[in-house]
Amino acid sequence: MSTQIDRFVHERMPAAGAMPQLIFERPELQFPGQLNAVVELVDRHVADGNGSRILLRDARQALTYADVLDRVNQIGHVLIDDMRLVSGNRVLLRGGNSIAMAIAWLAVVKVGLIAVTTMPMLRSRELCDVIRKGEISHALCVEALTEELLLAQQQCPVLTHIVTLESLQQTATTKSTDCPAAKTTHDDVALMAFTSGTTGTPKAALHTHRDLLAACEAWPRHVLRATPEDIVVGSPPLAFTFGLGGLLLFPMSAGASVYFADAAYTPESMISAINSVGATICYTAPSFYRRMALVAEKTPMPTLKKSVSAGEGLPDATRQLWKQATGIEMIDGIGATEMFHIFISSADDEVRQGAIGKVVPGYRAQVVSETGEPLPPGTVGKLAVIGPTGCKYLDDERQQKYVRNGWNYPGDSFVMDADGYFYYQARDDDMIVTSGYNVAGPEVENCLVQHPAVAECAVIGVPDLERGMVVKAFVVLRPDFPPNADTEQALKDFVKANLAPYKYPRQVEFLSALPRTETGKLQRHRLRQLEVATKGHAS
Repeated sequence: MSTQIDRFVHERMPAAGAMPQLIFERPELQFPGQLNAVVELVDRHVADGNGSRILLRDARQALTYADVLDRVNQIGHVLIDDMRLVSGNRVLLRGGNSIAMAIAWLAVVKVGLIAVTTMPMLRSRELCDVIRKGEISHALCVEALTEELLLAQQQCPVLTHIVTLESLQQTATTKSTDCPAAKTTHDDVALMAFTSGTTGTPKAALHTHRDLLAACEAWPRHVLRATPEDIVVGSPPLAFTFGLGGLLLFPMSAGASVYFADAAYTPESMISAINSVGATICYTAPSFYRRMALVAEKTPMPTLKKSVSAGEGLPDATRQLWKQATGIEMIDGIGATEMFHIFISSADDEVRQGAIGKVVPGYRAQVVSETGEPLPPGTVGKLAVIGPTGCKYLDDERQQKYVRNGWNYPGDSFVMDADGYFYYQARDDDMIVTSGYNVAGPEVENCLVQHPAVAECAVIGVPDLERGMVVKAFVVLRPDFPPNADTEQALKDFVKANLAPYKYPRQVEFLSALPRTETGKLQRHRLRQLEVATKGHAS
């Protein structure tokens, strides 16, 4: 294996003064200087005599840990021997959730390359942003998704090689199943994760081999508590850190198994998959659980034990709907691409109504003022977090905003109670100030979705000459309710009756669908852009 190293990413890490403070206070977070995440997550199980356990499944095959290790090593040889890639090179991966994508990702990271996994629905312009930012020369792409990537290549000459996953797999079958891992250190970068775009321009968050393993030893160990007998299903893409952790790294850390579907899930197909493979853990977004609950009432899932919600705020109405339909207390959590995964959560037996949870062991969190001073319990403020992972943007001036004095500021407003439970209020840019009152958009949303007419909704603040801002709701109605003035008034009256009157939406607009990222996150910035386009002002 070549000893050559590409220092592109290391040379574009944040300056020392802008780096997050990392803490490794717990014994499980002590890692050696030489560290390769894939060796710890795959090779270790085989070396420990557990290679015969199933790791990756789909409708056609079930691969053991030993099978996966062989295929990872074979692809590793193609990357290093045939494609002549060297440690530190960035490799773009493009495809849906599949065994082939998972194995390609593992091979890229094992041989010391940096995985840049992209959402399947990205268009050429968006792919160009990723390619240029990361100066990416090689891409691995499923054949069905090459069209947009080829268009991007025409505009980005730095991208010199596009290899389909199908041809990669075919070439790999001739290679040796013995491939040594790169001698990476704990602070070598393994992953470049682009933010999912809820606030506009994506940023490239960097995660090291130690970051990935530290994440496995935090929330999964102390909250999820998976076992080798677990089978995991879920909808978040592997290109999203929620999906990469939940549907690949965390199951491997526990010695568990993952099932990948052939197509995007519907509520019906998710429940069918859970029952057909005997899945015990499910990951998806709150809005998907809400839709699943309606099906689950009539279709039991006897093997399902744990339901994990993240990616957007979980309305308590959705939590209760799911519990009523399944008997399962949902595990909620808040994380960030910049922190890799969940850092505030509670196990299902420690849930407190309305709260996301407590700080995950290994992290510290506090609610602070604008100047960074800790606030007393019961006070709304900004969330600040430190732990074994932290924000490291690639060559981005926004690092200074996210990391301050070593603490990470994910951009959320929270309240902490006297027992250490954290209650989500809003994204910082979702707090609406109207006539001197602070209104959290998600609080109004959580109220509105309890009305029988509302399928889903989003709330933002819009400028108003008299009140400074007013609350505006964008509502997707259920089929039996007309989008007329009577329905609008009924929704306003419902919020007035259930929340302080100043919080009711003075404006209501009906939409056929809400703008969301591919990961299911609501894009409020697009609603603000819609306001600018139609009304000529921005909130």
